[in-house]
Amino acid sequence: MPVTRHPALIALIAGALAACGFAPLDLWPLMIAGLIVLLSVVWTAPSLRGALWRGWAFGLGHFTVNNNWFQHAFDFQDKMPPVLGYFAAVGLALYLALFPMAAAGLAWRCRRRHADASYVLIFGAAWIATEYLRARLFTGYAWDPVSVVWLPVIGVARMSAFVGTYALSGLTVVLAGAIWLAFRRHWRLAAVMVPATGLAALSAPLTRAPEPAADAPLVRAVQPNVAQDQRGESDGPLLLDRLTALSGQPGPRPRLIVWPEGVVRDMIEDGYPEWAYFGFNYAPPIWTRRRIATVLGPRDTALVGGTALYFSPDRRRVTSATNSVFAIDRQARITGRYDKAHLVPYGEYLPMPWLLKPLGLARLVPGDMDFTPGPGPRNLRAPGFDAVGVQLCYEIIFSGEVVDEAHRPRLLFNPSNDAWFGRWGPPQHLAQARMRAIEEGLPILRSTPNGISAIIAADGRLVATVPHLTAGAAEAPLPVTLPPTVFSRMGNMLALILAMALAAIGVAIRRRAR
Repeated sequence: MPVTRHPALIALIAGALAACGFAPLDLWPLMIAGLIVLLSVVWTAPSLRGALWRGWAFGLGHFTVNNNWFQHAFDFQDKMPPVLGYFAAVGLALYLALFPMAAAGLAWRCRRRHADASYVLIFGAAWIATEYLRARLFTGYAWDPVSVVWLPVIGVARMSAFVGTYALSGLTVVLAGAIWLAFRRHWRLAAVMVPATGLAALSAPLTRAPEPAADAPLVRAVQPNVAQDQRGESDGPLLLDRLTALSGQPGPRPRLIVWPEGVVRDMIEDGYPEWAYFGFNYAPPIWTRRRIATVLGPRDTALVGGTALYFSPDRRRVTSATNSVFAIDRQARITGRYDKAHLVPYGEYLPMPWLLKPLGLARLVPGDMDFTPGPGPRNLRAPGFDAVGVQLCYEIIFSGEVVDEAHRPRLLFNPSNDAWFGRWGPPQHLAQARMRAIEEGLPILRSTPNGISAIIAADGRLVATVPHLTAGAAEAPLPVTLPPTVFSRMGNMLALILAMALAAIGVAIRRRAR
């Protein structure tokens, strides 16, 4: 039945309900239902302007609810009032809603008088394109693409190994559209999409990664349960003691011990001016590394989040810094360093400082100095583990951008500091990491200050976890690395191919029906 009264309000509510399909609620049928409503209200729009307005209203409700954790980032800094976080969350949604609005407008322009598969297929193609653009434009905001809701039905989520995250989102829109058409007694698309989705859901045992060998090296992800406001500059020794106490003891097998971002307060590298060590922390770097090395065996490696500094030519002032991960061995040596490449706007740097600083806006991370980006995906080496790729915190959400394509690693390490993000942010961040594991066919280790730390198998399963707001360590044999997936070979070219295919079929159906 056509929606005739308050269609924009209905779209707003549908978008909000659809957001409940993501973690931590994981009510994925609500996403399908929300998309069905969106397809209906857009199709009944009397004009392009009406279709755009309804698509934007859906996006506003969707992103306001889904990104509610964004407000909590304002609770941990003193340069802006915490209440500003509520306005920031809605302000972000006002922008992000432009992408479903664009998809709705494109689909409406291609609709026919009678609803049919062409409208649905073109909507799916437009969704792929706009979701991909959302992840790219203005440094990109790739948080929670629609396909992430399928993780509770992991057989469907594993389709991303073949088509990628954004393409699977488009197929989800097509599935919702097929069900909508079935309500209107158009059965053909539903006869294809619904059984295909059911078969994918039932395929989970067939796509499960094999179990690791009994003598596989061990991985251990440490979570100290330290809140963001419990990490003052004078807390370095206490935090280091907590991390080492949770790191276990050496054994006969090689171990890879991973620590989170943002907890180690002391400098780790040597070679800085003496004033820098005591200006930023209270222990010389060699002391810090030796303390870390006390929990390592001869074939163990620790991957530790920290900060690297750069200085002026006269070495009298710090000019920039990098958010980094250091590999440390039993001899307290640094065997490698990774510098974060995809920095968080407003977190690790302030865009347009010439405009925003006079308005009283500041970065959400303490300090006045912006971070400098690294060169991109790089691997660290660890005995018994070969190449270990690193994606620091936010970097893991960007599909197709997490692996050094010239040197595929054996696993990925994703240290994070999502203690900023309340109760909704950490489970959503974990879900994003699980999608990257499926896409790339690689195990992923996540270590966070207070949740959720995890060992993720290459098929997206959670092998071991430490729950939110809990101190502990997740340890297991290193999960098996799968052969390169179709997505790992072709990347988001697959999203482009599928979008073009859906659009072409939709146009062909539309012309044939004339």
